[in-house]
Amino acid sequence: MTEDVTVMIPTLDEAATIGDVVEGFVERGYEHVLVIDGGSSDDTQEIAREAGARVIEQSGTGKGDAMMQGFAQIDTEYVLVLDGDGTYLPKDAEALLEPLRSGEAEHVVGNRFADIQSGAMPRLNQVGNKLINWAYRTIHQREHYDILSGYRAMTVDSLDRMNLSAEGFGIETEMCVECVRHGIDSMEVPITYETRPAGSETNLHPIKDGGTIIVTLYRLAKTNNPLFYFGSFGTVALLTGLAIASYVGYDWFVNRVPHEVLAVVAAAGILVGIQLIMFGFLSDMIVALHRDQRRRIERVERRFDDED
Repeated sequence: MTEDVTVMIPTLDEAATIGDVVEGFVERGYEHVLVIDGGSSDDTQEIAREAGARVIEQSGTGKGDAMMQGFAQIDTEYVLVLDGDGTYLPKDAEALLEPLRSGEAEHVVGNRFADIQSGAMPRLNQVGNKLINWAYRTIHQREHYDILSGYRAMTVDSLDRMNLSAEGFGIETEMCVECVRHGIDSMEVPITYETRPAGSETNLHPIKDGGTIIVTLYRLAKTNNPLFYFGSFGTVALLTGLAIASYVGYDWFVNRVPHEVLAVVAAAGILVGIQLIMFGFLSDMIVALHRDQRRRIERVERRFDDED
């Protein structure tokens, strides 16, 4: 059953691969294939149409913007998202969709590291991926190991509950964080990650986009894990204040050299650090209370829906 699925593919200069990607899904019976093109300078749009896709030209820029524009066009129950570079296989689509249909999850991410082909991902990218995934698990407390995967499936209902704003490559990270924030059940399934076909160039800039993703992770911690967000700032301020205070105290007791200004700075650092950590604890309690109230409201809404 594929009529309840929209296959959405954001593209930018993917003429070398988009035809095979679209045809792979059409041949498997997927009737709704939507390509959101970011103004390609090659024949991406024409090739996608000829292969059987509906093509929309993106009005803005960036992968995240393309995906948000595409989501607004979805009228099916499920949406399957993947890159158009030929690194993801249409045969893995059912593995992503099955947990949605069974009710096991509302957002399913394809784990590329389960079967990554030799040369499919540069060493620098692999290191960056592992660092970002570790940061996600540490900050947002959910066991995911490939949050940057471009191959994922989700229910439209779960999309409606997300507040997405990332315009670039941070969109996948933001979606995973939103799952935690709104209590959306998510999981990973193993997929195959192929090498890019000859003639296909990546649009990812490892250093620039990696930095953007890290900033996105940390920024979103403010409303999802405020204890970590404010606590990390507070810990830095507290440790800095204690270090300066140690120096001031040592120089006074050993050498009888006063440092009035540094003493004030040390005191300020210690006080600010303690206040930020306390604020983090209070914010975390408020977030926990808010989540509990939201779950209760959702249970009541589901009860009314079942009665109707």
